[in-house]
This record gives sequence, structure tokens and C-alpha cells, in this order.
Amino acid sequence: MRLVLFDLDNTLLAGDSDFEWAQFLIEQGVLDREVYEARNLAFYEQYKAGTLDIHEFLNFQLKPLARHSRRQLDAWHEQFMQEKILPIVAPKARELVAHHAQDADLMAIITATNSFVTAPIAKAFGIFHLIATEPEQKNGEFTGEVFGTPSFREGKITRLDEWLKLKGLTWSSITESWFYSDSLNDLPLLQRVTNPVAVDPDDTLRDYAEKQGWPVISLR
Repeated sequence: MRLVLFDLDNTLLAGDSDFEWAQFLIEQGVLDREVYEARNLAFYEQYKAGTLDIHEFLNFQLKPLARHSRRQLDAWHEQFMQEKILPIVAPKARELVAHHAQDADLMAIITATNSFVTAPIAKAFGIFHLIATEPEQKNGEFTGEVFGTPSFREGKITRLDEWLKLKGLTWSSITESWFYSDSLNDLPLLQRVTNPVAVDPDDTLRDYAEKQGWPVISLR
């Protein structure tokens, strides 16, 4: 069994979908620029520095989902895909996914960004399995809370283990595994797979990857 995992933001995408979603809502006038833009930038810098409090961030990121109907959110997301996401999908990223699709038994995107934002993006890549942070829903509408373990840092391993179990698999079922990521936050999972690959990595991950002899590639 060969498993291929892709981080999404700044890996398959030449940008961050979480950050861009908040910026999109600000540009649409849905969120107040003065209140939200500085916080959005601050959380993004914390993420890049490896100091992000995921629960504080999710409180910021998921609350706007609870203020609007799913129908309205879906309409905004269609516009968001066209204006913000498709322009940052690099051809090399699509080529990498297509290359692994020929041989992989299982492929998944595994991301800290919530599944509302990322599910249509995974579909656009032709990747049908997504492990993402899950926003809580009641009667089809978002509550503004997180459901279960956020898919972040060690939480990605927890969520991956749960996903494999649902498929009747364990790590011992996996003969080869790949994980492509740009971020120091993904070191726990990169250290778990047999083929870790640093993609356009931040400085911390680049240094670590070079010391470990991991491949370092660019999809830009």
C-alpha cells in the first residue's frame, strides 16, 4: 500500500488559502477591514514562525462561518475559487499530483485549513481524500466551533491515524509513504513517512531537510 500526502497551503498552492479566505471576506465587505486585517496578518506570521495557538486562530477563522447561511457561503466560495485560488495553482503542482496518481494506492491532502475552504480546492486538484480541520455543523449550518482534533502539527498524525482506521488500515499497512510540505509545523508528520519532501520550504524546514538529506523541491 503506497500512501501519498500533500500539504496544501504554500505547497500545492503558491499561497495560503486560509489567509486568502479572510482577505477575500474583507474585500467583499463581509468582515471589517480595520478589525480583521491586522489580526489575519498577525496569525499568518505566527503560523510561519511556528508559534500559532491553533484554538485562538480557529476562534477567529470559524466565527464568520456561523454568521452567514451555507447558501451564501457557498456562493462566496465559488467567487473565491475563481479570484483567489485558481491563480495560485502552479502547473508543477498539478504535474506532481498527476505523477503520483499513476502509482499511489491512496492520495490525500492533509491541511490545517478548515474543510469548508479546502474541499473544493482538493476537488480542483482531482484529489478525493481530504483530511482537514472540521468546522462544527448543526442542521447543515456552521456553529463557529471546531469539531474534533484540529489537523495541525501533531494533530495531523492523530487525524491521519483516525482516517486510516476508518479505512481498515494502520501504518503497518503502508509499505511506502510520501508527504510534501513547506512548513516547519509539519515536521511531526514529515518525520513519520518514509519519503518526506520539503517543498519551497521555510528556512527552518529547509535547514532541517538539508541536514537529514531529504529532497528539497520547488513547485513555483
